[in-house]
Amino acid sequence: MDNEAKSKGGKARAAAMTAAERREVAKRAAEARWTKHLPQATYEGSFDLAGLELNCAVLEDETRIITQAAFLRSLGRARSPKAGTGVLTTKEDVPFFLQAEVLSPFVDDELLEVTKAVEYRTRAGGRAFGYRAIALKRVAETYLRFRDYCMEEFGRVPPRYEKMVKAADLLIRGLAEVGVIALVDEATGFQDVRQRLALQKILDEYLREELAAWAKRFPDDFYKEIFRLRQWEWRGRKVNPPQVVAKYTTDLVYDRLAPGITDELQARMPKSPSGKNKGRLHQLFTDDVGHPALAQHLHTVVSFMRASNSWDDFKLLLDRALPKKGPTLQLPLGDLPSGENKRVN
Repeated sequence: MDNEAKSKGGKARAAAMTAAERREVAKRAAEARWTKHLPQATYEGSFDLAGLELNCAVLEDETRIITQAAFLRSLGRARSPKAGTGVLTTKEDVPFFLQAEVLSPFVDDELLEVTKAVEYRTRAGGRAFGYRAIALKRVAETYLRFRDYCMEEFGRVPPRYEKMVKAADLLIRGLAEVGVIALVDEATGFQDVRQRLALQKILDEYLREELAAWAKRFPDDFYKEIFRLRQWEWRGRKVNPPQVVAKYTTDLVYDRLAPGITDELQARMPKSPSGKNKGRLHQLFTDDVGHPALAQHLHTVVSFMRASNSWDDFKLLLDRALPKKGPTLQLPLGDLPSGENKRVN
């Protein structure tokens, strides 16, 4: 009977979802199965180099990755992955951007090893390809050694390689500039300040200084799904929920939006003389960045809830796709005492 009830419940939830939501849930479930054996990206971001925005990631083993598309674009190359593989063609373990015979004198085994494509799992659970970040400088240097040889022997670079050589030159110049700045920041201790300033800039984009007028931001489905997964009786939002729901909201939403945003919300929240918050945390979000990010996050969370049969299943899915962004380890939230989790009085 339990299996039959779960089946009926799953069908009911699927029927309540839109076609787009069902496709998204199915896609994420398939990606989770296909990529579970791959190394996981624990951090993702982008940086500017030589006027290009390069997407990057740090894997769980601390390998620094530049995404395949960004890596190729930075080298002045624009090719799509071979159909059905997701990775660009290689010949005898040589990536296509090093396969030209004119480059072979400048390519050694060490370069071939470092330029092997890396398949990994994104933070959202998808499958991705990239190259080790250290490979970018070494490939660029290879093109420049080829350029120097051509200029010495023939006085010019073959036209078909001019674009790649120019891109490599820009990369090396950009890397040198970034390297000098990084050395100065490290030597002076400014690197820690720089990180704090960068984080503060992100938080300032998300949050306003004063409370905005209250408006409904959390959909009813967010709370209904919490009650369903916790097996509580739903009696509407006008009935005060268990206090633990506030902790769940912090865990599921604010802790996963941006690094440090929960602490910043509490710091900016005006307090009454008794120390209580004068408003709701979402009233501190900006209209242009904060609220759109909150709405998108809530949509994803609710979709994961609808696709889950239990609270544990939901948390496992959420932790994999949208891990907490804070610097501390995640600790389990305590449940309500026995007998208090079935009904809200």
